[in-house]
Amino acid sequence: MNGYLALSYLDVALAALFLLIAATVSLLARLGLERRLVFVSLRMVVQLALVGLLLKALFTLASPWLTLFAALFMLAMASREVGARQQRPLAGIWGYGLGATTMMTAGMLITVFALTLQIRPDPWWAPRYALPLFGMILGNTMNGVALALDGLHVALVRERVAVEARLLLGHTRFRAVQPVLVRALRAGFTPILNAMAATGVISLPGMMTGQILAGVDPREAVKYQLLIMFLISGATGLGVLGAVWGSILLLTDRRDRLRLERLAPPRERL
Repeated sequence: MNGYLALSYLDVALAALFLLIAATVSLLARLGLERRLVFVSLRMVVQLALVGLLLKALFTLASPWLTLFAALFMLAMASREVGARQQRPLAGIWGYGLGATTMMTAGMLITVFALTLQIRPDPWWAPRYALPLFGMILGNTMNGVALALDGLHVALVRERVAVEARLLLGHTRFRAVQPVLVRALRAGFTPILNAMAATGVISLPGMMTGQILAGVDPREAVKYQLLIMFLISGATGLGVLGAVWGSILLLTDRRDRLRLERLAPPRERL
């Protein structure tokens, strides 16, 4: 059967009943999560409704400048999230600028590569293809960068004495922070590695599931999903590596000294 099965608003509302059940359990068990569950679900509904209207307009107008503006707005929001998810972000503009720079470089490079060489829509920047693809790549890269930077900065503060001792022994800044660097990189790569390991065996990814529900041949859906997973893993790798190395350069100087005063004051984890 070709085509997709349309959903009514009642169908969506019925699915939301399970969220209300979870909120009720939280209320009865005094977990204190019911208000947050209701709030974030309402925010999600509003955001998705607005995004649906915006995307419909962008698809109709098909303007390269509006498409670029939408991508930059998505990048700005992702940069804010990266900064907000860190307990000790970099102080000043680099608190957001480092994540924005690495995600923009990795995300846009990989997205343009896929649009021009693999998917090849006409025009290549068509918002119907560019924005969803960039969104998937950006969201996963954001998670990896946020985890890597948070792990790096917290570990540098915690292990400051050990790092400075290695510096006093004559190690270069990258050699001195190598144990911390390795753990930060592993933390940043963990989400995409877990996703790749579970794909196909434990879960059917969202894009593949959506295409199958829309009537696409499962074999074609598999090819698209493989393409997306490879693109996401590549962008995540570039973003995490760039963010961690950039942060180390900012938190040390040419005289191989640790400069943790360039970190913002500690704050509660979100």
